[in-house]
Amino acid sequence: MPIEQRVVSGSKIGGGNKIGGGASASREAEAESPKATKVKKPKKKLLIIGLATVLAVGGGGGYFFLSKGGAPEAEPAPEKGAVITIEPVSLNLAEGHYLRLGLGLQLTKEVTSEEVPDTAEALDLAIAQFSGHTVAEVTDPATRDALKAQLLAALGTAYDGKVMDVYLTNYVTQ
Repeated sequence: MPIEQRVVSGSKIGGGNKIGGGASASREAEAESPKATKVKKPKKKLLIIGLATVLAVGGGGGYFFLSKGGAPEAEPAPEKGAVITIEPVSLNLAEGHYLRLGLGLQLTKEVTSEEVPDTAEALDLAIAQFSGHTVAEVTDPATRDALKAQLLAALGTAYDGKVMDVYLTNYVTQ
């Protein structure tokens, strides 16, 4: 029967032998080289700190925007002022038809009687908006409301927010 021998190298046995070239010699060579000395960064600690910072900033931002102090207050709706009426005019529609259109401009309360705007621009915008459509288009309630909304948007821009609504006071097709 053959006898089996095993040699186990530990740190004490052959550890100081630099000439031997065993595993302990290569470990010592690695420890002495400046490139081999790596400083391990505590990745878990860095991840936890980063996560805590993100949560703190996100929570603070959410509180700021959702609380009363940080939320921008909605601008209150303007109060109604005077109504300026525009005399009805006849507009050309498609296929030789006509639309008789009269308007009322609802001004905001901030507009004083000295600041009443000239209605010529409003009439020009209305003519441009309603002319050229067919009778079926201008008599359809949905299309009429869409045309009115487009006119109101144009009036709001033209009169710098002084006109808050427009009323169709005369609306007859032929």
